[in-house]
Amino acid sequence: MKDNMSDAFIKRWARHVIDVEHEALLLSKKSIDENFLKAVRTIAKSKGRVVVVGIGKSGLIGRKIAATLASTGTPAFFVHPVEALHGDLGMITPGDVILAISFSGQTEEINRILPSLERRKLTIISMTGHQHSKLAIMSDIHITVHIEREACPYNLAPTASTTATLAVGDALALCLMKIKHFEKRDFATFHPGGSLGKLLTQQVKDVMHTGANNPTVPLTATVEDALFVMTKTDGAGATSVVDKKGRLAGYFTDGDLRRLIQQHGADVLNKKIADVMTKNPYHLRDTMPAIEAAKMIHATRVDNLPVLNKVGKVVGIIDEKDLIEFLALIDKK
Repeated sequence: MKDNMSDAFIKRWARHVIDVEHEALLLSKKSIDENFLKAVRTIAKSKGRVVVVGIGKSGLIGRKIAATLASTGTPAFFVHPVEALHGDLGMITPGDVILAISFSGQTEEINRILPSLERRKLTIISMTGHQHSKLAIMSDIHITVHIEREACPYNLAPTASTTATLAVGDALALCLMKIKHFEKRDFATFHPGGSLGKLLTQQVKDVMHTGANNPTVPLTATVEDALFVMTKTDGAGATSVVDKKGRLAGYFTDGDLRRLIQQHGADVLNKKIADVMTKNPYHLRDTMPAIEAAKMIHATRVDNLPVLNKVGKVVGIIDEKDLIEFLALIDKK
């Protein structure tokens, strides 16, 4: 087949498709009605799982909705209606809620399993584009998916309808997420292998600097001693001041040094660190979640903090640069 489409035409048509789907997304707000509220409340009260069924493109969207529900605190899984007709109905247990997806509402394979689901007294929630369809009528709760047209030039291929269905499904899942108080930390449990899970499971001891990169000076040190240690240690810009048992007695930063030099000149180098250090400084525990450390650094507006173990001994130092990923996560809230 000869390609006689100009670049301008292709760009224009692509933008048209996105415009049509954008319109569908805007119309999706009409789906947030009393029936949507009933669906959210019903699922929230259920002691079972959400069983999502769908076929074709609706089935693909259903799989995504089931995955989103499951990963945000609402147990859910997908069942293909044809497989359900051949034994997979046994996967559905009392107390489960059915979420049936079919834009036409006339999908034969779904409608054939409805009587069995009704006999088992399972609550059926449907999402269709036609409130008078067989699926909508046979459902306990029906959520209407609103679109003006498909993006397909023949108004046939599911495009705008699948986009709108996915958006309403996401809204359903994330409303349930809010009701269940599913927080960022819960993502660590549900997504242990993902970047977010890794972030949320890390502790301060996993990212802090230790050993030679953990600057410390004794209480008997001078400011000059502290400056030497701070300069020697990979740009930490601070040092912990420790007692004879290695416990935190104070903290001294390059900012403290600059202020002292402005006030006292070069003579400050001979001063005892115990006389100029910050006593009772902010500090972190090594077993503290790293995300909490990032929150503290964000709130206190400091560049770095000492890290203590359970007996108060200085075991590390953590810098704002070590927490960039965590700080970015906080900024997204």
